[in-house]
Amino acid sequence: MERERFKKLAILVAAVVLLTWITSAFGFTWLYSYNRTIQFNFFFKGNWVLFGLYMVIFSVFARIYKGFKVGSHKTVDLIVSQMISTVCTNAVMYIQICLIARAIVTPLPLLICTAIQFVIIVVWAIVAGYIIRRIYPAKSLLIVYGSLQSAHMLSDKLTTRQDKYKVDALVDVKEGYDFIVSRIADYDGVVICDTPNQIRNDVLKYCFKISKTVYLVPKISDIIVRGAENMELFDTPLLVSRNIGLTAEQRFIKRIFDIIVSSIGIVIASPFMLITAVAIKLCDRGPVLYKQKRLTRWGKEFDLLKFRSMVVNAESDGVARLAADNDSRITPVGKVIRAIRFDELPQLFNIFIGDMSVVGPRPERPEIAAEYEKQMPEFAFRLKVKAGLTGNAQVVGKYNTTPYDKLKLDLMYIEKYSIVQDLLIILKTVKILLLSKESTEGIKQGYITPLTKENTERKDHNEQA
Repeated sequence: MERERFKKLAILVAAVVLLTWITSAFGFTWLYSYNRTIQFNFFFKGNWVLFGLYMVIFSVFARIYKGFKVGSHKTVDLIVSQMISTVCTNAVMYIQICLIARAIVTPLPLLICTAIQFVIIVVWAIVAGYIIRRIYPAKSLLIVYGSLQSAHMLSDKLTTRQDKYKVDALVDVKEGYDFIVSRIADYDGVVICDTPNQIRNDVLKYCFKISKTVYLVPKISDIIVRGAENMELFDTPLLVSRNIGLTAEQRFIKRIFDIIVSSIGIVIASPFMLITAVAIKLCDRGPVLYKQKRLTRWGKEFDLLKFRSMVVNAESDGVARLAADNDSRITPVGKVIRAIRFDELPQLFNIFIGDMSVVGPRPERPEIAAEYEKQMPEFAFRLKVKAGLTGNAQVVGKYNTTPYDKLKLDLMYIEKYSIVQDLLIILKTVKILLLSKESTEGIKQGYITPLTKENTERKDHNEQA
C-alpha cells in the first residue's frame, strides 16, 4: 500500500524524462536549423521561452490523448498518443517559427526532428512501461457481485489487461457483509459490480475506512448525481440536480460551434467526398447517398445522410438491424469507407442545417431505439441533447458496445457538458480513427441489436435498490 502512494510520482518522473528528451530534440533543431537562418536571432532568454512554450503545448496534447498513462494504458496506445501529440505540437511550432521568421521556412528540419522524436517515444514507452510494471505489478482483485453473468462479463474485460489486473476471486453479495469484508484484506482492490444499494454502500464505506482501492460499476443514478451542483445556502449539504440537459446559453454556444466546425469540415472533406462518391457509383451503379430515419433531441426524427456502404435494398425484408461481423450486405467499397469512416462524412451537412451536433449521442434508428427502450426505458435519457457525429460513447465504446453501457457513457457527457469537453472528444476521435479497429466492430451474426438477455439482466441487477 505504501508503494501505491508513490505511483503518481513515479509516473510524473517518467513524464518529465520524456518531456526533457522531446523538447531537447526540438531545441537542437531550433538552435542549429532555424535560429541561425532567421533575420532576428533569439538569444539566451528568448530560446528558453520558446523551449518552455514547446513543453507546455506538448504537455497539453499529451494529457488530452492520455499519453502519460504509463502502466495504465497499453504500450501501443501510449506510442500512438505521444506520436499524435508530437505531430500536433510540431505543427503549432512550425506556424510559430514561420511567424518569427516572417516567412515560410522549410519544414524539413522539423520533419527530421519529428522522426527522431518518434524513436524517442517508442523507446520511452517500452522502457518506462517495463519499469512501472515491475515496480507496480498487476493488482489482485476481488469482485463483489449481484449478478454472476455481469461479474463474468466484467472479469473477461479485466483479464484482457493481465499486466494491470488479476481477478483472483468472485464473491456473491448473498454471502453477506461480514463474509465479504473478511475477504477484502487479502486483495489489492475490490470491484463492486451490480449489487443492491445497501450492501454496496456498506462495502464502499468499509474500503474507504481501511484505504482499499475500489472499482465501482456506476448506476444511472450515480451518473446523474455526479452532474449535480453543491448548494451552500444552509449548513446542511445539498446537491442540486437540475435535470434539464443543456442550458439555453450552452445550446447557443454549441450551435455556433457546430456551424463553424461543420463549415470547415465540409470544405476540407469535399475532395474526399467526391472521390468516395465516384468509387461507390463505379462499384455497382447504385445511388451514392443513403438516407435513414434517425432520432435526435427529444426524439425528433430526421433523415441522416451517409455514403452507401451496403448493397441496394440491404433491408428488403423490412427488419432494421445493425451491421454484423463479416456482413455480406457490405460492398467492397463499403468495407473501405466504413473502416476509415468516410461513410459518415455527409453527416457534416446534417450538422450544418441543425439536425445533429458535432458531439453528442449516436443517432439511433427509431425501430432499434424502441427495442432498447422496451427493456430499458432510461435509454431515452440520451435524447436531452442532439445526436452527434462523434461522442463519448463513440470514443470510449465500440460499435457493438451494449446499449446500457452506451447510455451511461452518453449520460456522463450530458451531465458534465462543456464546450471544452466537446473539443477534447473531437481530438480523441482522431486517435480512435487511427488506432482502434474495434470501434467499428459489428454485432454477432444473428442479432438485430447488441441487446441480449445477458445485457438486460445486467441492467436489471444494476438498477435494483
